[in-house]
Amino acid sequence: MQGLLVMTACPDQDVARSIAKQLVVERLAACVNIIPGVQSIYRWFDAIEETREVILWIKCSEENYSALEASIQRLHPYQVPEVLALPIAQASPAYLTWLSGACSIA
Repeated sequence: MQGLLVMTACPDQDVARSIAKQLVVERLAACVNIIPGVQSIYRWFDAIEETREVILWIKCSEENYSALEASIQRLHPYQVPEVLALPIAQASPAYLTWLSGACSIA
């Protein structure tokens, strides 16, 4: 089982909590860390924007990625939400077993 760390930025704590909870309820994510207070600087429609955001670190299985991405797109208020997935190159066997079971839609 290949695990993924998926990241997305949210406009505030309420949106972040709502998305995180729904992903875990749907068993698309085993765990979501909510990281508040991130300062983001980015280009949007050729203007430089600065804003405070809340980052989600989402741990999921590679098998669930497509459904997880679709759920984020559906739940997220941003026109173009950031959805970045990084493979978990190494992790303890016990953690990977837990991750697999927590994301299993049996």
